[in-house]
Formats: sequence, structure tokens, C-alpha cells
Amino acid sequence: MAAAAALEAVAPTGALWGLVHDFVMGQQEGPADQVAADVKSGSYTVLQVVEALGSSIENPEPRTRARGIQLLSQVLLQCQSLLLEKEVVHLILFYENRLKDHHLVIPSVLQGLRALSLCVALPPGLAVSVLKAIFQEVHVQSLPQVDRHTVYSIITNFMQTREEELKGLGADFTFGFIQVMDGEKDPRNLLVAFRIVHDLISRDYSLGPFVEELFEVTSCYFPIDFTPPPNDPHGIQREDLILSLRAVLASTPRFAEFLLPLLIEKVDSEILSAKLDSLQTLNACCAVYGQKELKDFLPSLWASIRREVFQTASERVEADGLAALHSLTACLSRSVLRADAEDLLDSFLSNILQDCRHHLCEPDMKLVWPSAKLLQAAAGASARACDHITSNVLPLLLEQFRKHSQSNQRRTILEMILGFLKLHQKWSYEDKDERPLNGFKDQLCSLVFMALTDPNTQLQLVGIRTLAVLGAQPDLLSPGDLELAVGHLYRLSFLEEDSQSWVAALEASGALAALYPVAFSSHLVPKLAEELCRGELDLAKGDEPTKCSRHLRCLQALSAVSTHPSIVRETLPLLLQHLFQMNKGSMIAGTSEVIAICQSLQQVAEKCQRDPESCWYFHQTAIPCLLALAVQASMPEKEHSVLRRVLLEDEVLAAMVSVIGTATTHLSPDLAAQSVARIVPLFLDGDISFLPENSFPCRFQPFQDGSSGQRRLVALLMAFVCSLPRNVEIPQLNQLMRELVELSCCPSCPSSSTAAAKCFAGLLNKLPAGQQLDEFLQLAVDKVEAGLSPGPCRSQAFTLLLWVTKALVLRYHPLSSCLTHRLMGLLSDPELGPAAADGFSLLMSDCTDVLTRAGHAEVRIMFRQRFFTDNVPALVKGFHAASQDVKPNYLKGLSHVLNRLPKPVLLPELPTLLSLLLEALSCSDCVVQLSTLSCLQPLLLEAPQVMSLHVDTLVTKFLNLSSSPSMAVRIAALQCMHALTRLPTPVLLPYKPQVIRALAKPLDDKKRLVRKEAVSARGEWFLLGSPGS
Repeated sequence: MAAAAALEAVAPTGALWGLVHDFVMGQQEGPADQVAADVKSGSYTVLQVVEALGSSIENPEPRTRARGIQLLSQVLLQCQSLLLEKEVVHLILFYENRLKDHHLVIPSVLQGLRALSLCVALPPGLAVSVLKAIFQEVHVQSLPQVDRHTVYSIITNFMQTREEELKGLGADFTFGFIQVMDGEKDPRNLLVAFRIVHDLISRDYSLGPFVEELFEVTSCYFPIDFTPPPNDPHGIQREDLILSLRAVLASTPRFAEFLLPLLIEKVDSEILSAKLDSLQTLNACCAVYGQKELKDFLPSLWASIRREVFQTASERVEADGLAALHSLTACLSRSVLRADAEDLLDSFLSNILQDCRHHLCEPDMKLVWPSAKLLQAAAGASARACDHITSNVLPLLLEQFRKHSQSNQRRTILEMILGFLKLHQKWSYEDKDERPLNGFKDQLCSLVFMALTDPNTQLQLVGIRTLAVLGAQPDLLSPGDLELAVGHLYRLSFLEEDSQSWVAALEASGALAALYPVAFSSHLVPKLAEELCRGELDLAKGDEPTKCSRHLRCLQALSAVSTHPSIVRETLPLLLQHLFQMNKGSMIAGTSEVIAICQSLQQVAEKCQRDPESCWYFHQTAIPCLLALAVQASMPEKEHSVLRRVLLEDEVLAAMVSVIGTATTHLSPDLAAQSVARIVPLFLDGDISFLPENSFPCRFQPFQDGSSGQRRLVALLMAFVCSLPRNVEIPQLNQLMRELVELSCCPSCPSSSTAAAKCFAGLLNKLPAGQQLDEFLQLAVDKVEAGLSPGPCRSQAFTLLLWVTKALVLRYHPLSSCLTHRLMGLLSDPELGPAAADGFSLLMSDCTDVLTRAGHAEVRIMFRQRFFTDNVPALVKGFHAASQDVKPNYLKGLSHVLNRLPKPVLLPELPTLLSLLLEALSCSDCVVQLSTLSCLQPLLLEAPQVMSLHVDTLVTKFLNLSSSPSMAVRIAALQCMHALTRLPTPVLLPYKPQVIRALAKPLDDKKRLVRKEAVSARGEWFLLGSPGS
């Protein structure tokens, strides 16, 4: 027994010795991982490993010692968590001693110390001992990059776990690190070193007398000048180094006396990148500096910033200069002053005013805007700065406005005033008397009203924007000013000459009406009501288009000012009453007039969405009125009504659908439940009790009645129920779904059957998983299969299949794959094949009326990517197996899927799909061509290497399509020819003469947009291969 135990003890030791020998003498790397695995499994201890390495570690040959220590270090890196405190102490002493060994041994020693720096069992005091030994014994910058990185890692590990011990070293630790970092050049190491310096400062390590040395050892890299090598595996970018160094330089005010002169020097240099980096670093420094640090450098900083903004040709330098000035002013503004201290902010702002003020008097000169931007950058930094600058600048600008009579000069001056007024919106003043603009309000209002009456459109536009900003200032406009302002806005809203002014006037009216509802209710809404009445008379007479245009403007103005609940209660009845007046036959109502009213109603509904009370008011007021008008229009006519025929047109129904959907999406579940309890019975049971003026000649039964007029109104039901929140219970749901399925396959009225299919799909999408959903799905599948058999309702059954498939695809329902394969099978159908191909466009597109996120549909994020992954392989396989006459259907379907797929998803699959896309360009169908071109154009920009392999085919097909009968295809083909120039130049040069000759033809195209694209594409091909291109 004793002999067996002895043999078991010797066996592992012998095996260990063999592994050590293979690693040290045999120069094999594998044994190190094996030894580490055996230590972790308990086969050996670290002590046994050290004993086995005894002869290697003590070998007189440095390379052998280095291999022995390397093996131990690699084992420790994987097994450091198993070490006991006593073992750590001995290992630390061993490694510290080996730091004095031959330079070939040092890298392995450092790896071992890195492993030990991660040990939880490291006793107190040893971290300091290790770092002292490294600082004393190792000349770090003479080591290779990877070993220098190891030293930085050791320091980082100890700073994370032994912070208090290291702080006990005082400034010696900082000095030691300065010696370690001094001369570092590798960007990988610099990122780590900059992080260590930042931690030294931010964690309050003692810098002692070495502040300047620490600054010098880091600032020598400023500004960063680094260009990453091509195909750099480390992925370090210049911006990474810039931000890391900036974090160091801007981390402490103690660097200010050294850094600010450096920044001023670099801003004044001729190197653009140095200017930008310096201004951005100054911006960052201002967050931690105070008046004390900036005081001596303010004149020089201001001079440098002023020069850059005045003279630079770079917008980036100007923007960074203005941002730096803003930060400087903010820094001076937040400093707390002693009673006897000098107020640097006032003197700094006075210098800015002195250098910039006189340029404001020269609105035609080039320095007027740079001066205004500098003043506004400073004024935007604090309320104090804003008051100081505004009180000096506004009187001057007001005087200049009166002094200059030319509209262009006045526009420049007013734009500058507008910039200063906008800055005041940032600051709030509790005391009305403290508001700096109060002293100028009469002059400002007079100036704005002068601008609004000026014939120059551009001056009017600035005046409108200024009026909106003035109105946003609390208590600035008096009641008299408001009345005048409303009058001007009313006048501008009906200007016929220039559309810009009335659009701006409508926007300003909406913004001000939300702030001053009483003034707009008193002075504007009555005028618009009168204008609407005049418009009704003009429509009744059939007057000229100019008066009809004023009528449309009036509708737009009513919707624009409906930004306050109290105004909505006045404007909404006006719009609805106007619609009822049309219904009474007193006006010549065309489709465009009714659509215009519906669009105004929709805009009011959108504004009401911000306020739940207004939203409910709109819903319970407008929806019954619209439904009543529509129901009345669907009844058999006893007397002639102009509006009835118009209301049932597809375009008008679509406009009403938008109004109803917009008015429903933001209802709370409780209020939505009240509404659904009335509207669903209207369509199922003919319950018209809640409708106004509900004396109809016969019952309303859209699902039972044979008339197409009533059935067309199912679109309005769709708009309502498909916009409800998901948790709203719909009454009589079983009956409703069955009626919708039946109507969806009715061949007599295609528009109503499509609306029924969409409504069914919209409800299906929102139903929770369960037996009810399964029953409805089975109902739909049975109806589809029956309808797709030869008969009169194949087209309607296909439409139902398409919408149900979309409803399920959006929510990742398992049945969606079966229905999609059924749809793919129809691609080979002689009758339905083209429609099935177009159906893939619907499956991948976003809808506007149903199955939308805004309408609370269940739309899973990345549904397109999943559809692509699940179905494109089957489409490709079907294409290859299909007969020649139906191949275009597969190409069209594939093109629709790829065209709407996010490009990052498509790029990896491009090599396998590109041949099919190129074949699709040969298809005679213009829809396929256009969809494919739209798909290829971004790919030419994003995957030039792959596309360049097919350049011959691409050039030929694009040039052929540039002569297509379809204008849209010609434009898309020329855009692709333009994008081709992004491919590698050597690949394109052989085709340059051919392309330039071929692109001469579309230069004479009869369509201006085609000629424009041809000029752009041909110009790029002309420049191909020229110097600097």
C-alpha cells in the first residue's frame, strides 16, 4: 500500500516535469495551458509548479530563465484566484528580485506581477512595494509595446483595488508614473496612460511639486496628430486619443497657467485641426476653471477667438470659436465675487462690445454677422451677460433700423434683433420690472409692425418670426399690441402674391393663439367666420378661382389657430357647420373643397392630441357629425344634394378616414370604450340615436343592405376600430368579424371589400393569442381558400389573404409563414401572379390608415429582417424552378422585399442576390425596374467592392434604362449612373468614353428633371480620373 501511494505521488510530479521540460526546452506553448488546467483541477499546486521549475529558474542561460518564469506567469494569470496570502507574499518577493535580472527575463516577470496585481489575497503594503520596485529597477520606455502595456495594466489594477495604499506614497507615486510614461509613443498605450493621469487627478492623488511635470508629460501630445494605419486590428481612431487627452488637460484648474498659453498658441497657428482641437479643449476647460485661472489670459483668448470668427473660412472653426466664447462667458458668470473683487465679467463683456458694436452699424459690410454672432454667443451664456449686452446693443440696433430705409438692410438689422430676443427666452425673471426688454417693448412693437407692412417678402418673414418671439415673452405685448398683431397676421394669411408669408403667418398665429387665446378668439376667429361665410356665397355663385383660394386659406387659418382648448370650441363648430351648409345644397361643393375641410379637421385633431380634454371634445363633436353626413349621403336620394355624391368618392372617404383615425388614436381607454359602444352598433344594428339630424329615409345596414353607398362607409368603421387602444373591448366582436369576412369577399363593390379586409386584419392584429384569435384565423383561411377557387371573387379573396398575412407578419404569428407560402404559390397564377408580386411591397411597407404603431397595432421591431430571413430563400428557389412566363413575378416580389429592407441587413447577402437583381433590370415591368434601381443605388455607395465585380453589366443596363418610356425609371437609372462613380476609379476608366457619349442623349430629354440628373451624372463621369477628383 505504501509503495502504491509513493508511485501515485511520483507520477503526477513526473508528468509535471515533462510538461515543464516541453515548454522550457522544447519551446512548445501548449504545456502552459495544460499545467494551468491541472492546477485549477487540483492535480498540482502552485508550489509544485515552482519546484518543478527550480532548475529552469536558476539556469545561467537568460533565455532558459525567461521561459521558466514565463511558464509560471502564464499559470498565475489563469490561477491567481486560487493563491493563498502566504503564497502571494513569497511570489511577490521572488518577482521583485527578478526585476534586477537580465533584460530578456523582464517581460515574463512583468506578466507575473500583472497576475499578482489581480489577486484578492494580496496583503497590505505589497502593492506599494511592487510599484517602487518597478519605478526603481525598470526603464519602462526601453521595453517593447506589449511589455509597456503590462506595466500600465499593473498600475491600473493597483489604482482600482489599493487606492489608499498608493495615496500613502504621496507625490512619489505621481513622480514614478511620470518616469514610466515619459516618451510613450504607441497609441494603444497612450489611451491607458491618459486614463491613469485622469484618475490621478480626479481621485485626488497627491501631485506635490510635479504638477508642471505631469502637464508636460501629457501636453507634449497636444494636438493629437495620428492617422490610423489601414486595416488596423486595434480600431484606435484619432478621435479616441483626442477625447482621452482632452479629458486629462481639462480635468484640473491647476493646469491652467500652463495650458492656456499653449491653447492660444495653437489657435493662432495655421493648422486647421490644431485650431479646432484647441477651441474644443478651451470649451471643456471652462467647465472646471474659475475667474482666478482665466483672469490673466482673457485679453489674449478674446483676441484669438475674435480673429478666428472674423477671418476664418471654416464654418467649423467659427462654430467652435463661438462655443468657446460662450463657455468663457458662462465661466465668468458663475464665479462668486468678493465685495472688493473686480468683476471680470463686466470688463470682458465691455471689451467684446467695444470690438463688435461699431460693426453693427454697417449692415452691408461682411463683419456685421460675425460681430452679431460673437455678441449673441456671449449673451447666451447667462442672464447677467444677456442683460449687459442687450441693454447696450438693442438701442443701437433700433436706431439703425430707423436710420436705414432699404428693406435688405432692415431685414439684416431685424434678424440680429431677433437673435438677441431669442436669447431672452432662456432666462426667467420673477420680478416684472427686472425684465430688460420692458424698456424697449414700444419700440420693438413699432419696428415689427413696420416690417409686417413692408412690401419686401423677406422682411415680412423676419417680422413674423420676431412677432412670435416677442409674444413668447411674458407680459410684453399689451392688449392693443395684440389686437394690432392679430390684424397683421389676418392680413398676411390672405396674401396671394407669396406663399412664404402666409405659411409663416399661419405658424405664428398658431404659436401665439396658444399663449393669448382670448385675443385670438376676440379678434381673429370672428373675422375668419365672416370670411368663411363670404366663401360660402362665392362657392354658391361659382365665382372665380381667386375667391375659392381665399376660402381654402380661411380653412387653413381656422385649423392653424386651433392650438388652445377654448379656441377649438369655436373653430370646430365653424368647420362642421360649413360642411353641413354644403350638404344642404347651398354651395357648389367639389371634391377638393370637401377634402380641404377634412384636412383642416385633421389638423385640428392633431393639435387636440396634446390635451386629453380637447381630444375627447373633438371626438364626440366631430365624429358623429361626419358619420351623420356620410350615412345621409349613402341613403337613396329623395332630393338632389351636391354633397352626397361627393362624400362617397374614394378621395373624400380617405380624407374622412384620416380625420376619424387621428381623432381616435389618443383617446383614453375609458373614453374609447364609451365611443365604441355607440359606433359599432351603428354599423351592425343601424342604431343612429347618437347621430345629429338622424331622420333618414331608411335604415342604415351596411352589412345587410345591397347598396354600394352604405357598404362604402365600412371604411369609416375601419378608421375608428383600427385606431383604438388594444385594451378596449369591442362589443359584438364575433358578429363584426364574421360580417367583415363576408363583405371582404363580396365582388360587387371592390372598395368596400378592401376596406372590410383591412378592418378585419387590423382587429386581428390586436387580438391577444388564444382560442378567439384561432377561430377568427380559421374563419379567414376557410374563406380565402374557398374564394381562391375559380369564381367571381378571386381578387377579393386574394386581398383578404394579403391583409391577414400582413397583420400576422407584423406580430410574428406562427401562421404568418403558412400564409406567406400560400402567397408565394400565387406568383405562378396566370390571373393573380402580378398582384401577388405587388403584394410583397404591401407586406414590407408601412401603412397609413391601419396596422400602424400610432394606431396601437402590434408591430414588432425588425419584422422586415425576419421576413427577409424566412422567405427570401424560398423566393429565390421558386424563381429558379418557375417557368419563363412567371419569372418576372418572382423578380418583382424579390425586388420589393429587398428595396424595403434596411441596407445593413442586405449588404452581407448581396453577393448571392446581386445576380437576381441584375436580371430584374431586364424585366419589362417598369415597377420592377424602378424598385430594383432604388435598391441598387444605395448599394453602389455602400458596397462598391462587391458592385465593381459586375460593372460591365451595371453600365450596360443603366444606360439602356436611361432611355426607358417611364420618366421615373429614366431618372432612377441616371441616379445610378451617378452613383457608379463611387466605385474604384481604375474599374470605371475603360467605360468613361462610352458613358459620356451615351449620356449625351438624355441631356436633350423632354423632361427637365431627367435633364437635370443627366447633367449631374455626366459631369461626374467627365471628372473621373482627373487630378483631385
